[in-house]
Amino acid sequence: MHPVRSEPGVRTQSSDPDWPRPASVNASGVTVNDEVIRVFNDMKVRKSSTQDEVKKRKKAILFCLSDDKKKIIVEEGKEILVGEIGETVDDPYISFVKLLPPNDCRYGLYDATYETKESKKEDLVFIFWAPDSAPMKSKMIYASSKDAIKKKFTGIKHEWQVNGLEDIQDRSTLAEKLGGNVIISLEGKPL
Repeated sequence: MHPVRSEPGVRTQSSDPDWPRPASVNASGVTVNDEVIRVFNDMKVRKSSTQDEVKKRKKAILFCLSDDKKKIIVEEGKEILVGEIGETVDDPYISFVKLLPPNDCRYGLYDATYETKESKKEDLVFIFWAPDSAPMKSKMIYASSKDAIKKKFTGIKHEWQVNGLEDIQDRSTLAEKLGGNVIISLEGKPL
């Protein structure tokens, strides 16, 4: 058996004092922008708010990679506010689906409001949108960076990977993820 020699510039366990890589850096090297974390915390925390504050609250939002593919950022203009529901947004679920780009990947947070036979509930759902029509390179970068954003989204109970519109257009598919056949309505619409 021959000894393994490391080539110059190649990181190995024996040659790199920072081995293993710190937990804050994932395999793809992509980091999460602070604004993404702030938005998540604002959506996660339910605090007593004025009517105006409630209207400004995000119902759904998309995140994308920065142009240089090094950071996960909030995608400009790709959000639904609670105050828009009933005004400019009739059905928040359908409006969210329409925000998704048909030929590229995204991460999303959706604040689902649903009803079981026992009670009304709200849960955040982390969505990894990776349509089959997206470029392979994009799918690979988003897939390898998913853990970076998931680690920042502590307490998320529901994660959903979606690979095409046929998987997400029917609200009963999301209801299944949230609790299966015990859910009787989603966003006020019966299933």
